Amino acid sequence: MSAPWLLVGLGNPGGQYARNRHNIGFLALDEIARRHNFPPFRASKFQGEMTEGGLGFVKCLAVKPSTYMNLSGDCVGAILRFYKIPPQQMIVFHDELELPAGKFRVKKGGGHAGHNGLKSLDAHCTPDYWRVRLGIGHPGEKARVTSHVLGDFAKADEVWLMPLLEAMAAAAPLFVAKSEREFSEAVSRKITPPPPPKAPKAPPAPKPAAQD
Repeated sequence: MSAPWLLVGLGNPGGQYARNRHNIGFLALDEIARRHNFPPFRASKFQGEMTEGGLGFVKCLAVKPSTYMNLSGDCVGAILRFYKIPPQQMIVFHDELELPAGKFRVKKGGGHAGHNGLKSLDAHCTPDYWRVRLGIGHPGEKARVTSHVLGDFAKADEVWLMPLLEAMAAAAPLFVAKSEREFSEAVSRKITPPPPPKAPKAPPAPKPAAQD
């Protein structure tokens, strides 16, 4: 039997962090699980909350590490080893300072760019896993980064946050069954408003009547 896919949301446990920008990975995983009728997340022996379900016909495990962000790899590494999941079948949802709020990018492998959750994952497995980078915007000054990522989403963020999470949840089966390209294209279509219809061309002016 082939190994399941592993969906990982990065964030910090506890109600006080639930709406932090840093927890957008948890929010993404919650919406995927809700949309596809996964059972409720429950505490597991792997230092994380887990659930199991299907995206289409593909079996998936979903985990939210309970170790705090900078020790996420303790949880995820143990799951990869226990279930013999190759890193290429792991998708990590995480916040990304270098993308504008509401934007997303999908990439495989690469560096951690100082992200403590990715840094911990890289220490416990090869970096050759999929990342769904969810833009939260940069506050503009390095000194404000910590308060920005650990601050709650503002009410004004709801205009882009829920549409993005809902679009990713709807498109998630495409990622595991087909390709990251089809996933990205499907999400982009849902969160990018279509261009306004072109105004119809004015009819040509009538020709003047012939004179006798």
